[in-house]
Amino acid sequence: MTQGPLTTEAGAPVADNQNSETAGVGGPVLVQDQLLLEKLAHFNRERIPERVVHARGAGAYGTFKVTADVTKYTRAAFLSEVGKETEVFLRFSTVAGNLGAADAVRDPRGFAVKFYTEEGNYDLVGNNTPVFFIRDAIKFPDFIHTQKRDPYTGSQEADNVFDFWGLSPESTHQVTWLFGDRGIPASYRHMDGFGSHTYQWTNEAGEVFWVKYHFKTDQGIKNLTAEEAEVLAGKDPDSHQRDLREAIERGEYPSWTVYVQVMPAAEAATYRFNPFDLTKVWPHADYPPIEFGKLELNRNPENIFAEVEQSIFSPAHFVPGIGPSPDKMLQGRLFAYGDAHRYRVGINADHLPVNRPHATEARTHSRDGYLYDGRHKGAKNYEPNSFGGPFQTDRPLWQGVPVTGVTGESVTPVHAEDNDFVQAGNLYRLMTEDEKERLVKNLANAISGVTRDDIAERAINNFRQADEDFGKRLEAAVQALRG
Repeated sequence: MTQGPLTTEAGAPVADNQNSETAGVGGPVLVQDQLLLEKLAHFNRERIPERVVHARGAGAYGTFKVTADVTKYTRAAFLSEVGKETEVFLRFSTVAGNLGAADAVRDPRGFAVKFYTEEGNYDLVGNNTPVFFIRDAIKFPDFIHTQKRDPYTGSQEADNVFDFWGLSPESTHQVTWLFGDRGIPASYRHMDGFGSHTYQWTNEAGEVFWVKYHFKTDQGIKNLTAEEAEVLAGKDPDSHQRDLREAIERGEYPSWTVYVQVMPAAEAATYRFNPFDLTKVWPHADYPPIEFGKLELNRNPENIFAEVEQSIFSPAHFVPGIGPSPDKMLQGRLFAYGDAHRYRVGINADHLPVNRPHATEARTHSRDGYLYDGRHKGAKNYEPNSFGGPFQTDRPLWQGVPVTGVTGESVTPVHAEDNDFVQAGNLYRLMTEDEKERLVKNLANAISGVTRDDIAERAINNFRQADEDFGKRLEAAVQALRG
């Protein structure tokens, strides 16, 4: 901000910012004091509705650099040559907590990356886990209601959480991950990120590949125990935000090595797991991750509200050569995220500096609406037109997917080795004995808080089906705590 006299929002100089106008010394305040009214009215409106999920967040700018040639898989311009760099903005977040919640809690972490590419912004909206609790977006509002405050008690209720999870066995894999050692990262810098969903890459020849993204932290994985997190959350609720900001201020720029798993489209139909099921991973033995980039964060935002709170990310923001898959959770998010931003920030949220394209210009026929800035001046607002307006390219961003069958409410297709428990069991059996003990302890402490025995037993039974030893140890631990 330039130096000079303090002014009103309209630019008029302010004579006195310490005292409001009154009718004589000690008299009532006058409505003609427009500076007072302006300041109070603005203050009343300084907050916008917080995100229903991922409300608590931190962000930073940085760069993404291509380190390996992937042009045989995608025609995306920002991935077109080794060494090419693209500006990014990355927002980290917790999921369930509100805007004032603590950072050091057991919760998935959002990992949302905005690539400011020359073909428009590409948003990769993921988490620090490769899977999720559900596979169909129609269940998402119900799931989040169980994680938020109960409408009667005003508190998060263990009954709601484990009742839903117990009745939704597809959640077993993610719950096993969440209550394991990686359920509470020590900081945003010391955790991995994942695109989680399956996406489409298309090359210049029109060949289609299904892909999954992995961001591996170069700082190493560091986690908090439940006991450590309980202390830290009370002492420093802003621990993760503070750590990220101060690391960048010190010049210790956090970075992630970026990998992609690539599946030729023809292999999807016969793969042993449904490749579009968000509750499943692709084992690395089947599709080894290919390193192709480096992401570094090196600049803090100058204003948290303008650049973190008002930042918007949508899985529907694709660029040529990248597109969606039939993943039913992703399909729901293609609508839901944009709709949330239109409600929360406004119809022109994409015009804000943090959200607008940085390496190209947005050219649309949309006009007016709340906070419209008149950027189009006198240009025509329809297409086609003969006044030199923007025009369609006739080349789709991604390739179409063949579909067959009858419309209706359909369950997610089941592949040869699909069930709701196999990968949760595989994850458990990969753990060391110490890791298993901590997992069982964390889950038992949470389940012991439910008030009904049937809810507890149903929750335990899901883990029993994943692995007999897992279920047996968990049952004993819960019984010991519940008496």
